[in-house]
Amino acid sequence: MGDMVMMTTLVTALSSRYGCPVDILSSGPWTRPLLAGQPGVGSVYLLEGRSLPFLFSAEKRSLVIALRQRGPGPTWYCDTDDRCLRLLQTAGIGADLVCRASQLPLQDGEHLVDYWQRFACQAPAAPGQPPAEKVLRRDPQLLVSQRELDEAQSWLGQRKLDGRQLLLIQPGNKRTMRRGFRRRPSNTKWWPEARWAAVVQALSELHPQAAILMLGVPQEYDLNQQIMALAGRRNVYNLACDLPMARLLALQTRASAMVSVDTGPAHSAAAVGCPVLVLFGVADPVRISPRAGATPVRHLAGRGKDGPTMLGIAVEQVLAAWQELPKR
Repeated sequence: MGDMVMMTTLVTALSSRYGCPVDILSSGPWTRPLLAGQPGVGSVYLLEGRSLPFLFSAEKRSLVIALRQRGPGPTWYCDTDDRCLRLLQTAGIGADLVCRASQLPLQDGEHLVDYWQRFACQAPAAPGQPPAEKVLRRDPQLLVSQRELDEAQSWLGQRKLDGRQLLLIQPGNKRTMRRGFRRRPSNTKWWPEARWAAVVQALSELHPQAAILMLGVPQEYDLNQQIMALAGRRNVYNLACDLPMARLLALQTRASAMVSVDTGPAHSAAAVGCPVLVLFGVADPVRISPRAGATPVRHLAGRGKDGPTMLGIAVEQVLAAWQELPKR
């Protein structure tokens, strides 16, 4: 999800260059609720089962039919592997129409937002492509409709949370929720529940009238519950089983600020204008820290004796950074 938010800058650039909406083919089921209706976005095609052979995949065969009906056109292939190139060829999109990200290396210290803007300046081998001068360079930005804002406001009212300051916390992520112990060495995005609980306690004391909303998907509900139990505060609410994409974006649009592990909702928060503090482990914040124009974004990157680690971030560092983060 975070990658897709950063990639919206590619969509914006290509839409401005070609003067038309950009169709998107993605494997993430959250792609439609995240991007459908956004400026510059056309049709959104989904392919969730990429590894299944074509002959055994009704989904791939249906997608090929849809792409043939759409007709071939200039295509920017953002995957680093070539597994889906054959699918595009079967759909009639020849190699002369495809720009491949694997052929454009990242530059030293280059943020992915800048990389995707540079990728948008590439041209397929097919002649007649608009010049790169028409590319609009803009940081990721997600728009939330008034209807979605109104629905979120009604939802808050039903829970007697309307009119209160909203503070958002995102402790979970896909890596943490995989099978096995959360503190396993391969889980580079785990920050101990006791530390999250200490942050919740501090925020509750700093903002006693605020509602602290624990975000996440249903698989992260139990993680949120454990943190809340350790924190022992009454103004904390677990939304992990009641947070469709539209509601998440609307709440982020309304919230004062957010603290998050390095994961997708941190990027969507910045893209809707919500100030965000992000905790990083081994990932390089120089390349992938949320970036969205004037939105205040702060990050903390921990280190241990063996190198970068999220476990090197202390609660006191998070609270100090939170105090310095401009709030809405």
